[in-house]
Amino acid sequence: MSQMAIPLNSNALSRRQWLLLFAVILALIGCVMVASASMDMAAINYKSPFYFVERQAVFLLAGVIAGLAVYQVPLSWWDRSSVPLLLVAYVLLVLVLLPGVGRTVNGSTRWLVLGPINVQVSEIVKICALMYVAGYLVRRTEEVRERFSGFVKPVIILSIMVAFLMKQPDFGAVVVIMTSVFVMLFLAGVKFGQFSLVVLGSVAAGALMVYSSEYRMRRLLGYIDPWAEQYASGYQLVQSLIAFGRGEWFGVGLGNGIQKLFYLPEAHTDFVFAVLAEEFGLVGNLVVIAIYMALVFTAMSIGRAAEKQGKRFNGYLVYGLSMMLGLQAMVNVGVSSGLLPTKGLTLPLISYGGSSLIIVCVVLALIMRADYENNHNAERKAAKRTMDLEVTG
Repeated sequence: MSQMAIPLNSNALSRRQWLLLFAVILALIGCVMVASASMDMAAINYKSPFYFVERQAVFLLAGVIAGLAVYQVPLSWWDRSSVPLLLVAYVLLVLVLLPGVGRTVNGSTRWLVLGPINVQVSEIVKICALMYVAGYLVRRTEEVRERFSGFVKPVIILSIMVAFLMKQPDFGAVVVIMTSVFVMLFLAGVKFGQFSLVVLGSVAAGALMVYSSEYRMRRLLGYIDPWAEQYASGYQLVQSLIAFGRGEWFGVGLGNGIQKLFYLPEAHTDFVFAVLAEEFGLVGNLVVIAIYMALVFTAMSIGRAAEKQGKRFNGYLVYGLSMMLGLQAMVNVGVSSGLLPTKGLTLPLISYGGSSLIIVCVVLALIMRADYENNHNAERKAAKRTMDLEVTG
C-alpha cells in the first residue's frame, strides 16, 4: 500500500521564516532609530537631516543583494574554501596596516577605502575565521576530541590573527572571534579540562592586554566609576546612563530624546541602544533584547538540526555565526547600559554602518542556507522512505 510523502519539513521551514521575520523587524527598527538619532547632527554637518538614514537604506539594500547571492552558494563550497578564505583574511589584515592603504578613524586603522565604500576588515575576518574553524573541526574531529594538540592548533593559528587585530587596534573583534571559536570548539566535544585551561589562559592574556595599554586602562577605569571621569574617559557612559534614566518605563517618545543632541557621542552607531532606551524606555529595550534572543535561539536550532543530520560543517558554522551575532548584540547592550566596559561594537541590524550591516545580512543568509539544506535533506529522506514503502508494499 503506497503512502504520500510529506514534501517538506515544516519545522525547518518555520525556522527560516522566523529567522527572516526577526531580522526584518530589527532592520526596520534600525532605520527608524538611525533616523531619530542622527537627524539633527546630519542637518548641521551634512545639510540634510536624512543623510545617514538614506545611506543606511542603501547599505541595507546592498546587504540584501549580497545575502541573496550568498544564499545561492552551497555550504559545501565554503567548506572546501575555508583554508583559502583564512589566507584572504590575513592578506586583508596586512593590507589595512600598510601606510597609505588603511584608513585611520579616531586612532584606529580598521578600514580599506574602495572608491566610495569604506570596508571594515575585521567584519570580513570574523566570517573567514569561523569558516576555517568549522572546516578544521570536520577534518580533525577525533584529534580535537582526543588530543590537546588538536584543540590548540586552531587557537595558535588564530592568535596570529589576534595580533594583527590588536595592531589596528580592534579589541572588540578579538573578543567576538575568540569567544565564538571557543564555543564552537566546546560544542565539537573537546575535553573540558583542556578547554578550561585554554580559556583561562586567553582570559589572562586579555587582562594583560588591558593592563598593558594606557588607553584601555582609562576605559576600564571609566567603566568602574564613570562619574569620577564624567568629562574624560567616562563621558560616553555617563551620557548613556542619563539616557537610560530619562527613558524610565516607556520612554519620552520617538524623536523626543535629548541625549542624542550632541551630548551622546556616536549616538547613531555604537550608542544607538541608549537612544532607544531614552525614547522607548525599559519596555522598548526588553522587546528588542527579546527579538535578539529569539533570533539567536532560532539560528542555534538550525545548527543543531544540521549536526543531527550529519552536516557537521553546517552545524559548527551556524553555531559560530549565531554566537557571533548574539555576542555582538550582548556586548553593545552591555556597554550602553554600563554592564561592560566601553567597546566599539555595533548593534547588529540596528546601528548605522555599511560593513557591519552587509556582513550581518551575509551571516543570516549563510544560516538560512543551512536551514534550506536541512530541509532539502529531509525531503530526500522522506521521498526515499516513500519509495521503499512502495517497493515493499
